[in-house]
Amino acid sequence: MDAEVTDDLAHERTEDIEIRLLLDALYYRYHYDFRDYAMASIKRRLRQGRQQLGFASFSAMQDALMRDPDMLPRLLGFLTVQVSEMFRDPSYFRAIREKVVPHLRTYPSLKVWIAGCSAGEELYSMVILFREEGLEERTLFYATDINPEALRAADTGIFSLDRIPLFTENHRKSGGRHSLSEYYHAAYGRASFDKSLRRKVVFSDHSLVTDAVFGEMHLISCRNVLIYFNRSAQDRALGLFEGSLVRKGFLGLGAKESLRFSSHAGSFVDFVREEKIYQRSAQ
Repeated sequence: MDAEVTDDLAHERTEDIEIRLLLDALYYRYHYDFRDYAMASIKRRLRQGRQQLGFASFSAMQDALMRDPDMLPRLLGFLTVQVSEMFRDPSYFRAIREKVVPHLRTYPSLKVWIAGCSAGEELYSMVILFREEGLEERTLFYATDINPEALRAADTGIFSLDRIPLFTENHRKSGGRHSLSEYYHAAYGRASFDKSLRRKVVFSDHSLVTDAVFGEMHLISCRNVLIYFNRSAQDRALGLFEGSLVRKGFLGLGAKESLRFSSHAGSFVDFVREEKIYQRSAQ
């Protein structure tokens, strides 16, 4: 092994140690736990953050995190992925509309949990869907995320106007019963969604890695969050979902996520296999 390769390996090992110490500092100082997130993803995001924030090393980032409270939201901005769109994967929402909603109609009241709600795109999609299906009035929606800035953004219901054509097309493909334009007004390059859509929503800071069971839910939608966790954290989150669902409640995951290798797989049955929608067993 030549000297250059040896130096590269030593640098990689040093970087890994610095990252783990940084994540330890984030947990022990602020109680945000990213230690069981997929390391390749965490490393990629932290490298981007280090470069953009102008730090020479991850140790320097750790020092700033310990001494400067303003560093926390900046770091969380890189560690939490805020990439979504309204009615993303329209066939998923069509399956909720056509296959899940008929079961939900049988309940006098409903609770829906959007876990990892990001800036609110999936939350507003679900509220609009429930309004169109006549279930909004009997439903309480819980929107959770670990990033306070994301929750604040979700609570505003404001999105860039240039995103609306995609949102509109997704809504149409999902089986939308009305025009999406009925739910927002546009001004100054932004689309502001109607405040009434938030009337039945509770926003809450919640971590799937460290926090407890959440309510007794009839539907949990957590899409494209578990892919950023390692196997242990995925299993813990799925255990939370199992414990948070009523019997025969529904769980929706992202296209690249699965219950298959989880210790909780036996507690669910495939409901709409192709859309990763599962139903908790009746036992």
